[in-house]
Order: sequence, then C-alpha cells, then structure tokens
Amino acid sequence: MKKAERKSTFNNKLAEKYSGYFPECGCDEAGRGCLAGPVVAAAVILPDGFVCDALNDSKQLSEKMRIKIREIIEKEAVSWSVAYVDEKEIDKINILNASILAMHKAISGLKERPKFIIVDGNKFKNFENIPHETIVKGDGKYLSIAAASVLAKTYRDEYMEKIHQEFPQYKWNKNKAYPTKEHRKAILETGVSPYHRMSYRLLKENELPLEF
Repeated sequence: MKKAERKSTFNNKLAEKYSGYFPECGCDEAGRGCLAGPVVAAAVILPDGFVCDALNDSKQLSEKMRIKIREIIEKEAVSWSVAYVDEKEIDKINILNASILAMHKAISGLKERPKFIIVDGNKFKNFENIPHETIVKGDGKYLSIAAASVLAKTYRDEYMEKIHQEFPQYKWNKNKAYPTKEHRKAILETGVSPYHRMSYRLLKENELPLEF
C-alpha cells in the first residue's frame, strides 16, 4: 500500500518528532495492569516523513486496525523491537521496574542506536546515557510512541491468546488477563495458574482469600 493511499476517519494530529535528534526512538509498554502474563514493551524508530493517518494510541484502535497498522510499522520503520519481561520477574522487581526493564530490552534490540528516546508515561531510567524524555499520554501525541504502543499491545495480545490454550478457564483470549469479573471469578473457582502475578491483588477484598 502506498503512503498516499492510506486514508482514515481519524483526525490524526500526532507529532512526528519531539527532539532535533535522529534517530529518535519512541517507547511504550502493554500489560502493566494485568493479573497474569508478561509486560511487553516496544521501541520504534520511524523514518522522516512517515505517514499513516490511522496511527494512534493503541487503546483508541480496533483490534483489526491495530493488526493492519502493525504491518505498516514493521515494513516501514527504520528499526523496531519488542521485548518481554515475565510474571516471575515482575514479582521480583515490581511492575514499574519490570516495565522499564522491558523498554530497555526493546531499545537494546534495535538495529540502529537511537540518539534520543521518548517514552510514554512519567517514569523511566537512563539507558546507556542516551538523552530521553517522558511524556504523559505520549502515545496520543507522538507517532513513534503510538507505533510502539501498537506493537506492544498486539504482541502481548498474541501471547495471551497462545497461553489461553493452556488455561482456557480464565478467558485470556478475551480479557488478556486484565482484572475483569470473569477473570477474577475463574481465579476464585479454580485457583491461580503459573502465569499469574503473585505480587498482585488477584481477588478483591470482599472475595474469599486464595489458597496458594
């Protein structure tokens, strides 16, 4: 698909760059609020003049649209990388540190070293002395962060759909391990899986305690 052919109903006002550096890398993660599975991060370097009218914060896109946009990103990005930090590591170092670790791993996986890093949110740690900036709701402001949000979300969703086959009672193919009523009901009725984050409050205070 040629860039000129991409049309969308979205009023995309995302900025192309934050800094004056090139390459500039955008980072985001998916799965921080989930009760099970990994946190997944992505890092993306987009080329100058990148056009994708539909690109937006992944939460604002349908699953079908995310998949289409992911194909464009993977084809046209200067470089992209996805990294996982599993539930056991999350329990050891906490979800904030795990999210930052996943982003560091994703940046390390880029074929080209960025000269500036922009990150969705307000927490990050220095990575190899590369200058960075955290941007609250950055996935709805900058193209590269939005692209990273799409990759992180789609790769994590695929992972959860895969392990759903092992533990179908939790309906991870639908809820992706977020704390929905049906997910918590399954935990209450059948207990936890090896993929659950044991450092999280898996049940609400008014529900019966888990037997680990």
